[in-house]
Amino acid sequence: MALAISDQQDKYLYQKVISAVLTMREEGSLQVGDKLPSLRSFSHSLGVSIPTVRQAYLELERLGVIEAKPKSGYFLKPQPLLDTSIAKARLSRRPREVNKQSLIEDVFEAIHAPGSIPLGLANPSSAYSSDKALARWMRRVLTQSGSRAVGYGPMDGYLPLKRQIAYRYIDHGLQIDPAEVIITNGAQEAIAIALQCVAEKGDIIAVESPTYFGVLELIESLGMKALEIPLCPKEGVCVDDLSIAISNHSVKAAIFSTSVSNPVGSFLTEQRRRAIVQLLESNKIPLIEDDVYGDLYFGEHRGKLARCHSTQDNVLTCSSFSKTAAPGYRIGWLMPGKHLSKAKRIKRALSCSSSLLNQWTLSEFVGSGEYDRSLRMLRNALQTNKARALSIVHEYFPEGTRVNDPQGGSVLWIELPKGVDGSVLFQKALDRDISIAPGILFSLGTKYSRFIRVSFGVQWGEHVEQAFKTLADLTRENH
Repeated sequence: MALAISDQQDKYLYQKVISAVLTMREEGSLQVGDKLPSLRSFSHSLGVSIPTVRQAYLELERLGVIEAKPKSGYFLKPQPLLDTSIAKARLSRRPREVNKQSLIEDVFEAIHAPGSIPLGLANPSSAYSSDKALARWMRRVLTQSGSRAVGYGPMDGYLPLKRQIAYRYIDHGLQIDPAEVIITNGAQEAIAIALQCVAEKGDIIAVESPTYFGVLELIESLGMKALEIPLCPKEGVCVDDLSIAISNHSVKAAIFSTSVSNPVGSFLTEQRRRAIVQLLESNKIPLIEDDVYGDLYFGEHRGKLARCHSTQDNVLTCSSFSKTAAPGYRIGWLMPGKHLSKAKRIKRALSCSSSLLNQWTLSEFVGSGEYDRSLRMLRNALQTNKARALSIVHEYFPEGTRVNDPQGGSVLWIELPKGVDGSVLFQKALDRDISIAPGILFSLGTKYSRFIRVSFGVQWGEHVEQAFKTLADLTRENH
């Protein structure tokens, strides 16, 4: 067997062994019922220790991929029978006003209820927390800078942090002047500023479907209308549907996830990213790109920003550290392109500035290299959690359930069997101290009433496994 494992440091060795086994299954060199190589032979072939292979086999057994037979070894099990091919939704016929605030308030209240297991919260950084490193850097900043760090910062952000953000984009093929970066209070404020730069009350905004409910709430609060563009479950926004929508409606702007989408977890391919920018710019429509999950990819490479394909400087890029390092710091950023002057005026009117202490701390954390090391560990943890969550859904949820295989991020998008309402399941789960997000939140209408979004971006443990199994039981009871 001629296999080799890379010496890259971005994955645990045992996870690389797991990847090798899964690749063999996909390529057909391992068939259902086949015996896996012995610990010793796999150790020799892959150049890792026997304990590493043993750890990987135990995890694969836990995930239901292989099974151990006494005195015989490990064997490949049949793959789960659940269908993972969630269908693409239909293109909306017309734009609609948004009315989701009441349900969003209920979900947020459930997420923060004492003792609740927060599977309704998309908080991937909790799977591998940077809190200790950030606390160390904050103490150092306070020691060295004293009262300066707790004063007001510049309106558009702390320059060293803006430089760190700009430097990081160089690796993704984008030259950004730090002066073009505006630090915001999370990506939500960045999107709010971007929307107000390019649209007004009553305007039509194209959004992906399903989409993050915070985007819908923003559109609602600004008195705008949303027009839903269906997502392909794996490859993101459907360009043909976007073209039809632009032909039939006076679309003022578009807000799309240009890396990993929430809640579907699709990964927008480079070809589609380029096609979307070209289509929008040919129609003079600005794109607000939500790149919050850009660094939480599960493939070999991070996706490029959509603005890399822009020729009109009409792409407004929004992102933050909330999903990757420090959700409570509320530090995001906006690169508004040619709308820079207007974006600065709106930022000043909205919040004046963002926390200088938090910006300073993050600047030191990122500049030290610890942030990138933490990101690698976080992606590892999320991939492991995803596999664990999917294995439970496949094994315990009833027939008729469908679930996506996210290409990044921290959530599963689950289609429930016919007859099961996601909002009813949300209420029943609350009674068992489990929060989830009902699918109806992620659209203007009721097309996702049989869906739920469930997070695997958590510190995994028995309580989390049991929460997933309890959801499966509740689904069966309501089937």
